[in-house]
Amino acid sequence: MPDANVELSRAQWGSRFGFLMAMLGAMVGAGNIWRFPYITGEQGGGAFILAYLVLLIILAIPGLIAEVALGRYAGRGVIGAFRKVVDSRGVIGLGVVVLLVNVVLMSYYAPVVGWTLYYAVHSLLLTFSQAGFAPETFWQAFQDSTLLNLGMHTIVMAMVAGVLYFGIRRGVERLVVYAVPGLILALLAITIRALTLPGAAEGLIFTFDIDWNALVRGETWVTALGQALFSTGLGWGIALTIGSYLPKYDDIPIGGGLFTVIGNSSVGLLAAFAIFPIVFAYGVDPASGSQLTFVSLPQVFPQMAGGAFWAILFFVGFFLATFTSAVLITEVGVTTINEETGWSRKQTVFSVVGAIWLLGLASAYSGSVLGYLDFVFGNFGLPLATLSIIGVIGWSLSPEKLRVLEVNRNGGVYVGPLWNPIIKYVIPLVMLFILGNYAWTNFGSPEMIGGVVVIVTFPLLGYGLMRTLASPPERSHS
Repeated sequence: MPDANVELSRAQWGSRFGFLMAMLGAMVGAGNIWRFPYITGEQGGGAFILAYLVLLIILAIPGLIAEVALGRYAGRGVIGAFRKVVDSRGVIGLGVVVLLVNVVLMSYYAPVVGWTLYYAVHSLLLTFSQAGFAPETFWQAFQDSTLLNLGMHTIVMAMVAGVLYFGIRRGVERLVVYAVPGLILALLAITIRALTLPGAAEGLIFTFDIDWNALVRGETWVTALGQALFSTGLGWGIALTIGSYLPKYDDIPIGGGLFTVIGNSSVGLLAAFAIFPIVFAYGVDPASGSQLTFVSLPQVFPQMAGGAFWAILFFVGFFLATFTSAVLITEVGVTTINEETGWSRKQTVFSVVGAIWLLGLASAYSGSVLGYLDFVFGNFGLPLATLSIIGVIGWSLSPEKLRVLEVNRNGGVYVGPLWNPIIKYVIPLVMLFILGNYAWTNFGSPEMIGGVVVIVTFPLLGYGLMRTLASPPERSHS
């Protein structure tokens, strides 16, 4: 078991700003700028946003506070944190579940980051403002090119490895303190421009108009749950890992949870405010699905005054958002494997990145594989990982203990005992009800079957691994 000297040699964030930008950079990505607008369009606008915001308040804010606090309390990655608060080696296997879900999610997320890189490069080449540019043909040619998709996937993972190679302060923190503010400024500029377009008001009406009937459909809530978890990173192990590098005296767990959810939802809404006014101003179908960002918007930019500039701003900002997320998602595996083995950080980075790259080849090769994995892991795998983390806090560590020792330590805002039953009962019950309702109404569908397979097999796999593996060697981190 690692000794106390490991904690003293462990890296820490250089500043509170660096930590907050890491939290925001991890959570703000394709989930906000690509997934949120097109799912909002498919789910009818305001009703979905309302369900999403309700789940952010009920689940994400208290859950992220708990996850960051657990990370700082344990001072370890995912499996190490579970080991510190759980006696049963089998239950520690839930940490393996979180790690496995994280790795699979990153494997199909990396090709999406590759899409944004490809579009960012072409925006800089002014492709989207050239005469006769056909966005649907461009997108289809890209999707049909196995070589291009595999190449972008490979380049993205190589770039991720390059940042992680330099560690927390010299790699991750240096990236996020510039990339995240740059992204927000780009989105603000596009939003201001979008709101000045003729017909932009229709986009705002679509965003805020609520179809109350949609709120009684299980699909609306399970999709909102998947989006809330996908876009805030709750349950990925990201907040736990980022929190594990916090200094013990900092009062960040409360601020980290609140800031992340408010900042994350604000960026998601900013993306909606930037995209839907443009969509309605130029007569694009808001329910055009996953192609909304990659097909619909590129056909609009040439029609806008200064369209080449707005295309660059949007797609470079989009890439920065997805890339910072990719770096911090991968860091979860790097931190955990680094602690659980005798490998150096450099060896761990290349091993974890290599495994994700290899798993991601299937999603880079086939959009249908990517879409299926996104639905199954976004709507079943992520809730499973979230329930694992929240369950361990609620039923093994004790929310009261974590609240007293970590959440309220040096805190400027006091979190009262009402937080305890929210973590122990409300979050698990709400998630189980939404999942159960969806499974009942979609019994026998391929997506539901895939979700059940993940929910059953991943805990068994984690349990089996932790029952058979020996304790990690004592070592110091390089």
